[in-house]
Amino acid sequence: MSAAQKVQQHPAFIQAQDKANYYVNQLDKELSKYPIMNTFEQRTQVPKSYAFLGTVVLLAILHSINAFASPVSNLVGWALPAFLSVKALESPGHQDDVQWLTYWIVFGFFNFLESFALRIVLYYFPWYFAFKSIFILWLQLPQFRGAQMLYGTVVRPVFANVHGKASTLAPTQSEPTVTADGLRERVASAE
Repeated sequence: MSAAQKVQQHPAFIQAQDKANYYVNQLDKELSKYPIMNTFEQRTQVPKSYAFLGTVVLLAILHSINAFASPVSNLVGWALPAFLSVKALESPGHQDDVQWLTYWIVFGFFNFLESFALRIVLYYFPWYFAFKSIFILWLQLPQFRGAQMLYGTVVRPVFANVHGKASTLAPTQSEPTVTADGLRERVASAE
């Protein structure tokens, strides 16, 4: 019996292999919910779970090469959300519209803040883009609702504070404030 066969028959190896197969099967079940992944698997004959894991490994490798870290991080923050935002606009419901609009507000706010301190952050925090990508995924994924949480706890209070100060500094006008509901009523009555 060769050394490779001994390793493959070792109980720890068999247990690790069973555990890995279990998680790959769970991932496959989860990815089956997305028609694009099923179409990809049918067209390429590559199991969707292997393609997904390969993509994650590729992104991790590109993150470890510092020159690719920023573009990959920005791609993660832009590509999938842009696609899902277009899908949300085309869908009849409004809940997904709110989710993606909230994401874009928080993503823009985060990028605005990042533009001021990026060099300093990179100097003290070399794996910044890897953590930024994880943060962006946390914002995007509906299981976590990260964008909605940050919007409610950070962006909305900042906006309310700035908007409140701006409205007290603005000159008073004689005409009433136009609201979205008022505009909707005008459009409905004009039709």
